[in-house]
Amino acid sequence: MKLVWKLLRRHISLPQFAGFFFANLLGMLIVLLSLQFYRDVKPIFSEDDGFIRPDFLILSKRISTLNTIGLGSVNTFSDREIDELKSQPFAKNVGAFTASQYKVSCSMGIEGVAQIGTEMFFESVPDAFVDVDLKKWHFSEGDDFVPIIVPKTYLAIYNFGFAQSQNLPKISEGVVGMVEMTISMRGNGLNEYIKGRVIGFSTRLNTILAPENFIRWSNERYAPDSDKEPSRIILEVNNPADDAIVNYINDKGYEMEDDKLDAGRMTFFLRLVSGIVMLVGLLISLLSFYILMLSIYLLVEKNTEKMRTLLLIGYSPAKVAMPYQLLTIGMNAAVLILAICGLVIVRSLYMQKLLTVFPQMQCGSILSAILLGLVLFVIVSLVNVIIIRHRINQIWKN
Repeated sequence: MKLVWKLLRRHISLPQFAGFFFANLLGMLIVLLSLQFYRDVKPIFSEDDGFIRPDFLILSKRISTLNTIGLGSVNTFSDREIDELKSQPFAKNVGAFTASQYKVSCSMGIEGVAQIGTEMFFESVPDAFVDVDLKKWHFSEGDDFVPIIVPKTYLAIYNFGFAQSQNLPKISEGVVGMVEMTISMRGNGLNEYIKGRVIGFSTRLNTILAPENFIRWSNERYAPDSDKEPSRIILEVNNPADDAIVNYINDKGYEMEDDKLDAGRMTFFLRLVSGIVMLVGLLISLLSFYILMLSIYLLVEKNTEKMRTLLLIGYSPAKVAMPYQLLTIGMNAAVLILAICGLVIVRSLYMQKLLTVFPQMQCGSILSAILLGLVLFVIVSLVNVIIIRHRINQIWKN
């Protein structure tokens, strides 16, 4: 073994191996960093409590001046239009908003003392589109309590607009959940009351939500002859950057709320850029691995005659190949360790910036990036070991 190490040291080119080492380190760091960055920022774009939920679009029909004076076409969606939308290749799921067709008013207070009253309305969507915990999100006929979800923007408007201008106390989400609501429902010759409570705040839907079962039951009870066709549609799409979505919406004359499509394109762009960066990192790593193999192969070729002599005097192919194999495994291991250290340092820097902008953001784990690095290390090391052993076996057979 010592003889093989002496032969190996005589022909090692330090600049050549240093170039491989830093190229490999750069490639590995890019791969790990691109994966980790994508996993860290993905919740900001795609999770239910993120500032953007990109895969959901809310569609409605344009309201013209003729609609205002009652002469334009209807602005509701027919069953045929909904079925046509469901059949589009970009549509992953389609749901309809169901609105309350009767008069609703609400008085709110704490500990049984009414503080404020207002006229209001309810809408519902299928449970699959609701972005809060559904444990309390249910209603059955005969219940004396209805759960309600309101947009987070409503609370922000009150706290930073109305309350601030009127010198009223600001309230938190927890306090809103303690508010007692007495809801009055009037229609079809009936005037009845039911208790309500806010169980969550939606970042996706800009409306006051009640369970679908409640809306259907109350519409049948208080407005049995009303129009049941929805005026808004919620659409889940596979790829928010698909041009077919914009073309379809423009062709049909639909409108889209807010900038959901732009948000979707941002998320799609994030995925695309992360994939491209990771691909570049993998390419750099593959090229550096190839350079290492060439270097090891040249070392073996330079020492072919001496290795043949060692094999003839009794050294096994495994013993002759082991120093070269250990060299490649050691260099790959050093690259992996330094790449993980670099990942931790760079991640700490950009996470500080992200937490400043998004304080509600939770720091995830780097376990997935470490596992990816280990997988690459094992695959590359195995390939190197097999190729080196194969070359030594060729020399031994000849």
